[in-house]
Amino acid sequence: MATRRTFVAGAAGLAASWALGPWARAQAPAKKTLRFGVGPLLPTADDTKKSFAPFFAWLANQLGVDYELSATTDWAGMAVAMGSGQLDLAWMGPWGYVIANNATDCQALATVKYDDKPFYHGIIVSQPGIEVARFPDDTRNMSISFADVGSTSGWLIPTWYAKEVWKIDPKTFWKYTDGATHAANEVAVQSGQVNLATDFDRNRNAMIANGVIKPDGTKIIWTSDPLPNDAIVVPRGTSPELVTHVQQILTTLTPQQAATMLPPRYTGFVSATHASYTTIEQAGIAVGKIHAKT
Repeated sequence: MATRRTFVAGAAGLAASWALGPWARAQAPAKKTLRFGVGPLLPTADDTKKSFAPFFAWLANQLGVDYELSATTDWAGMAVAMGSGQLDLAWMGPWGYVIANNATDCQALATVKYDDKPFYHGIIVSQPGIEVARFPDDTRNMSISFADVGSTSGWLIPTWYAKEVWKIDPKTFWKYTDGATHAANEVAVQSGQVNLATDFDRNRNAMIANGVIKPDGTKIIWTSDPLPNDAIVVPRGTSPELVTHVQQILTTLTPQQAATMLPPRYTGFVSATHASYTTIEQAGIAVGKIHAKT
């Protein structure tokens, strides 16, 4: 029986063989087809795919390749897809990227800007009528919905804060559930299904702007320190020349161009390396989900 270790190693080999192959043969007459992926940035995979397809079409055109685009329904799925050699380039959540890097050594090469900032914040929202003078003390025994375990802001960061800062076990301190999407969390709080839920500020703002939730339908009661935005990721073995080329393409994208191909408020990219996601990696190690590399 194949072990997870041998599976991951084999997957990484596939990724590396792609990364060194098609690009080395870039002068061949036939266009290569690259497999792009994007995680659950919007309420459904279809919504995400439709909204981000123009960006990936533009990127493929800039690279002179054909492309296929897939969207996953959870962040952990992105890590699995990258690790199993199913993707050649992906738009990944910070935690999903760190998980995939820990398993396969895939590498971040750019971070997206939102409202011209390469960072965002995790939040916890409550029903509007709940009064919280001291967090988390005043929320003990309330119901709370965390996002899926592949989410940075919706699971990793609040779990890390609970362990390292608040000194509580979220599964006993609250009436705890996890596994929901960010959109479902906001809707569940607004509709009164749960008292509290995790989310991130970008998602809440977008849902309000799109009329999915009311501005006063939920209330922010906790905000994290700044977190690095989503990463553009390539497999292990991708040539340094290609990494530089893609970085140049992305970082020269203007806010005006971004407005024609990305969802509202995404304004471009900055160059990144794995070090850009050190905070996320350290949180993952602290909660025992990944191991420090030796």
